[in-house]
Amino acid sequence: MFVITADQRCSTRHGDRVDALLEELEQWTATWTDHVALAPERTVGDEVQAVLLSAEAAVDLSLTLMRASHWSVGIGAGHVELPLRSTARASSGAAFVNARRAVERARGRGEPVPLVVAGENPEAEESATAVLQLLASVVRRRSDAGWEVSDLLKPGVTQRDIAATLGISTQAVSQRIASAMLDEERRARPVAVALLHEVDGGAKSA
Repeated sequence: MFVITADQRCSTRHGDRVDALLEELEQWTATWTDHVALAPERTVGDEVQAVLLSAEAAVDLSLTLMRASHWSVGIGAGHVELPLRSTARASSGAAFVNARRAVERARGRGEPVPLVVAGENPEAEESATAVLQLLASVVRRRSDAGWEVSDLLKPGVTQRDIAATLGISTQAVSQRIASAMLDEERRARPVAVALLHEVDGGAKSA
């Protein structure tokens, strides 16, 4: 199982963004509902936590948080104590401890991107962190024009469809896809998912 802990960066300077983030994540939770054990919630102060059943959801949520750009994110892999309590802050297990370790490291200045993985396999967690930080760098540098295309590029939607929606040429759509590195992200995500499974080390919930 995977625990995502997100801590707001520079909250004293920019104000509390937790409520706004939770509102933004309602659609994400609805989309990934079968992969969510406990939906994102405020745990303490300006911190948000979620408990997820799949590595795919963990990758997607962490990159969604990187897009928001105001968060240090830790992904903790490992077992959790079952049954889960009604809230993340009342639940426990190795995944929660690992998520805490990960987000503490993500807050540090030594990380190029504030996204870190921690779990049962130290070697795998470093590999997973490296790949996810690379993906996060792509996401964080994507332009608004790139996100316009990314948000529309769903299964069954063609570049011609997107061009018609945005009122631009198909060539312009193709150029935005290339500049936004959407194909590279799509191909790298399964690698990140596989590495998160290695970090988990096949741990079973207790």
